[in-house]
Amino acid sequence: MKIDTEHLHYWMQAIRQSPDPMRTMDAFWQGQINSKAWLISNLYNNVKSFVNIDIHGGWMGVLASMLFQSNISVKNIRSIDIDPICEPIATMMNKQEEMQGRFKAITADMCAIRSDADVVINTSCEHITQDQYDLWLSGMPYNSIIVLQSNNYIIDEHIRPANSLEQFIEQCHLSKILWAGELELPLYTRWMIIGHV
Repeated sequence: MKIDTEHLHYWMQAIRQSPDPMRTMDAFWQGQINSKAWLISNLYNNVKSFVNIDIHGGWMGVLASMLFQSNISVKNIRSIDIDPICEPIATMMNKQEEMQGRFKAITADMCAIRSDADVVINTSCEHITQDQYDLWLSGMPYNSIIVLQSNNYIIDEHIRPANSLEQFIEQCHLSKILWAGELELPLYTRWMIIGHV
């Protein structure tokens, strides 16, 4: 994957304009970037068409920007996050696509959002309770590809980490799994599942 200079310009602008630049730069930790690149690589093997994507827990918008620059044919992306600070940062991170009408950042609780996207991504599974996750999953369409990530990193804001890939699969309640795997990172192991509701 190559990051072009125009996108890099908007990334830097988003960091400069952030009310908390250091917090925004957390989205660029090696583990964060490697996890997103790993997601894109494995999603590419399971997506064959020009797709609309919803990212639940879209945070600073880095995953959306990387998806737009990947080999995946992306029509549009909605990036949804409950933190209102994320919306203007994600919009600037994806300014090029936002100006083209292909990107929209939304401040909302993911559990209140119903999706009709071709691909629905949730990389924040460890940030919500099992009841919240089950409510969220109930709003996902049966024909969409669902991409889920979690980890075994124990910190206060991770209220539902998984100790193993098998435990994560049990937590996720997908009816069909197309792919599942794990990525060893310096501080934790990232789990990922691609499948259908």
